[in-house]
Amino acid sequence: MSVKHLDTLPLEPISAGEKTSRQVLISAEEGPHFAMRRFVIDAGGFMPLHTNSVEHEQFCLGGEAEVIIGAETVIVKKNDVVYIPANVPHSYTTLSEEPFEFLCLVPNQEDVIEIVDQPDG
Repeated sequence: MSVKHLDTLPLEPISAGEKTSRQVLISAEEGPHFAMRRFVIDAGGFMPLHTNSVEHEQFCLGGEAEVIIGAETVIVKKNDVVYIPANVPHSYTTLSEEPFEFLCLVPNQEDVIEIVDQPDG
Protein backbone atom coordinates (compact mmCIF):
# COMPACT_ATOMS: atom_id res chain seq x y z
CA MET A 1 0.00 0.00 0.00
CA SER A 2 1.10 3.56 -0.58
CA VAL A 3 -0.46 6.96 -0.04
CA LYS A 4 1.07 10.09 -1.54
CA HIS A 5 0.02 13.66 -2.10
CA LEU A 6 -0.01 15.12 -5.62
CA ASP A 7 2.11 18.10 -4.52
CA THR A 8 4.97 15.82 -3.47
CA LEU A 9 5.42 14.25 -6.91
CA PRO A 10 7.49 15.90 -9.66
CA LEU A 11 5.78 17.28 -12.76
CA GLU A 12 8.25 16.72 -15.60
CA PRO A 13 8.17 18.29 -19.08
CA ILE A 14 7.67 16.01 -22.10
CA SER A 15 10.10 16.95 -24.85
CA ALA A 16 7.94 15.57 -27.69
CA GLY A 17 5.08 17.92 -26.81
CA GLU A 18 4.65 21.65 -26.43
CA LYS A 19 3.71 23.00 -22.95
CA THR A 20 3.14 19.39 -21.83
CA SER A 21 4.13 17.72 -18.56
CA ARG A 22 3.74 14.31 -16.95
CA GLN A 23 3.50 13.32 -13.30
CA VAL A 24 3.94 9.65 -12.35
CA LEU A 25 1.41 8.90 -9.60
CA ILE A 26 1.86 5.12 -9.38
CA SER A 27 4.94 3.76 -11.12
CA ALA A 28 5.36 0.39 -12.82
CA GLU A 29 7.50 -0.61 -9.84
CA GLU A 30 4.67 0.17 -7.38
CA GLY A 31 1.62 -1.25 -9.17
CA PRO A 32 1.73 -4.90 -10.21
CA HIS A 33 -0.38 -4.47 -13.36
CA PHE A 34 -0.86 -0.77 -14.20
CA ALA A 35 0.95 2.54 -13.91
CA MET A 36 -1.00 5.76 -13.31
CA ARG A 37 0.17 9.11 -14.63
CA ARG A 38 -1.26 12.63 -14.73
CA PHE A 39 -0.72 14.73 -17.83
CA VAL A 40 -1.03 18.52 -17.97
CA ILE A 41 -1.11 20.34 -21.31
CA ASP A 42 -1.15 24.09 -20.77
CA ALA A 43 -3.16 26.51 -22.92
CA GLY A 44 -1.69 26.58 -26.42
CA GLY A 45 0.02 23.23 -25.88
CA PHE A 46 -0.18 19.92 -27.69
CA MET A 47 1.14 16.40 -28.00
CA PRO A 48 1.89 15.46 -31.62
CA LEU A 49 0.35 12.50 -33.41
CA HIS A 50 2.03 9.38 -32.05
CA THR A 51 1.50 5.71 -31.30
CA ASN A 52 2.10 3.68 -28.16
CA SER A 53 2.53 -0.09 -28.13
CA VAL A 54 0.23 -0.30 -25.07
CA GLU A 55 -3.40 0.71 -24.60
CA HIS A 56 -4.37 3.86 -22.64
CA GLU A 57 -7.30 4.35 -20.28
CA GLN A 58 -7.84 8.04 -19.54
CA PHE A 59 -10.04 10.19 -17.30
CA CYS A 60 -10.23 13.92 -18.03
CA LEU A 61 -9.80 16.12 -14.96
CA GLY A 62 -10.23 19.57 -16.50
CA GLY A 63 -9.81 21.82 -19.49
CA GLU A 64 -10.79 20.95 -23.03
CA ALA A 65 -8.85 19.44 -25.92
CA GLU A 66 -9.20 18.19 -29.45
CA VAL A 67 -8.10 14.56 -29.46
CA ILE A 68 -7.40 12.65 -32.63
CA ILE A 69 -7.70 8.87 -32.22
CA GLY A 70 -7.10 7.03 -35.48
CA ALA A 71 -9.43 8.52 -38.11
CA GLU A 72 -11.71 10.16 -35.52
CA THR A 73 -11.43 13.67 -34.04
CA VAL A 74 -13.28 14.36 -30.78
CA ILE A 75 -13.50 17.19 -28.25
CA VAL A 76 -12.96 16.01 -24.69
CA LYS A 77 -13.45 17.83 -21.40
CA LYS A 78 -13.74 17.29 -17.66
CA ASN A 79 -15.27 13.93 -16.65
CA ASP A 80 -14.93 12.38 -20.12
CA VAL A 81 -13.45 8.88 -20.28
CA VAL A 82 -11.21 7.99 -23.22
CA TYR A 83 -9.89 4.62 -24.39
CA ILE A 84 -7.03 4.50 -26.89
CA PRO A 85 -6.13 1.04 -28.23
CA ALA A 86 -2.48 0.03 -28.60
CA ASN A 87 -0.73 1.17 -31.79
CA VAL A 88 -3.49 3.63 -32.81
CA PRO A 89 -2.18 7.11 -33.74
CA HIS A 90 -3.44 9.83 -31.38
CA SER A 91 -2.74 13.46 -30.50
CA TYR A 92 -3.95 16.20 -28.14
CA THR A 93 -4.36 19.95 -28.68
CA THR A 94 -5.72 22.22 -25.94
CA LEU A 95 -8.77 24.32 -26.79
CA SER A 96 -9.33 26.23 -23.56
CA GLU A 97 -7.41 28.86 -21.64
CA GLU A 98 -7.11 26.47 -18.70
CA PRO A 99 -4.78 23.48 -18.80
CA PHE A 100 -6.11 20.21 -20.17
CA GLU A 101 -5.45 17.62 -17.49
CA PHE A 102 -6.09 13.89 -17.48
CA LEU A 103 -5.18 10.69 -15.68
CA CYS A 104 -3.72 7.98 -17.88
CA LEU A 105 -3.45 4.34 -16.87
CA VAL A 106 -1.29 1.97 -18.88
CA PRO A 107 -0.38 -1.69 -18.42
CA ASN A 108 3.07 -2.44 -17.05
CA GLN A 109 4.50 -3.62 -20.35
CA GLU A 110 7.18 -2.20 -22.60
CA ASP A 111 5.76 0.91 -24.26
CA VAL A 112 7.32 1.79 -27.60
CA ILE A 113 6.36 5.35 -28.57
CA GLU A 114 6.64 6.55 -32.17
CA ILE A 115 5.91 10.02 -33.53
CA VAL A 116 3.77 9.79 -36.67
CA ASP A 117 4.73 11.99 -39.59
CA GLN A 118 1.87 14.32 -40.51
CA PRO A 119 1.47 15.63 -44.05
CA ASP A 120 1.94 19.37 -44.43
CA GLY A 121 -1.37 21.03 -44.94
